[in-house]
Amino acid sequence: MINRVIIRSKVVQVAYSYFITENKSIAEAENELLHSLEKGHELYYALLQLMIDLTDLQAQRLETARNKYLPTAEERNPNMRFVNNQFISDLRNNADFAEHYAEKPFSWGIVAETFLNNMLNTILETDEYKNYMNAPTCSAENDWELWRTIFKNTIAPSDELTEAVENLSLYWNEELNVEATFVLKTIKHFRNESENVKMLPMYKDDEDRKFALDLLHNTLANEKLYRSYIDRFTKNWEIERIAFMDVVIMLVAIGELVRMPSIPTVVTLNEYIELAKTFSTEQSSNFINGVLDAIVKELKKEGIINKD
Repeated sequence: MINRVIIRSKVVQVAYSYFITENKSIAEAENELLHSLEKGHELYYALLQLMIDLTDLQAQRLETARNKYLPTAEERNPNMRFVNNQFISDLRNNADFAEHYAEKPFSWGIVAETFLNNMLNTILETDEYKNYMNAPTCSAENDWELWRTIFKNTIAPSDELTEAVENLSLYWNEELNVEATFVLKTIKHFRNESENVKMLPMYKDDEDRKFALDLLHNTLANEKLYRSYIDRFTKNWEIERIAFMDVVIMLVAIGELVRMPSIPTVVTLNEYIELAKTFSTEQSSNFINGVLDAIVKELKKEGIINKD
């Protein structure tokens, strides 16, 4: 699912691209934004698919060992608990999940085989996996808990996943942590409902999609006006000394401050200061904070901003 943190980040990136590209129309930029958000949402499904692909890889390994020339007794009769995990079965058979992959098939085994093998090897060495496999009994609750724990503690924080995600899609770079939290939420839904679980939608509601398009359109259409606000409070700075990304972040922030009356000022300021830390530097975030704070105070005096 796409939240407003992701939306703001994507708007900043698309706005930056628009301003440095000649002859790009606002309509083209809006289409680029929607495409970027759609591709980002695919990461959510890819992370869910990762757990299925890891299960299938282990099933393949067990079958290969069973069919070798002189298998051991353990290889002839392997413990299939991990392969037959109920959560994975429920996810695999989920209607929403199956519909998505019928339209947009994806396999980690095809695009990142080495990563997949390394990740499975790491999982097989965890205490969570060993305790799960060696427990005298196993319930659906144990199946759910295994994947919740492994995803949270082993998969999501791994540097290997971060690298794989970065290599697979430019659209996924900043979204891994956010989408990982949505995957954990989805695992919890399966625990509570098991059948007929709905995958998280691309947007929480129609308002988020509208927010994305309005924020971008307002920024691009009012660039000169918003630039004049920035210029007013950066007179002691040579414009060449201000990083262009900092300017773009401030333009988008002003668009939200001026044209989004339902969003508290402090929320907007905090969000774009955090974005500056991601896209620029700690020094940039302090600089942007000072300029935006001055702009807000002045625009409130002028009645252009009418909110707390």
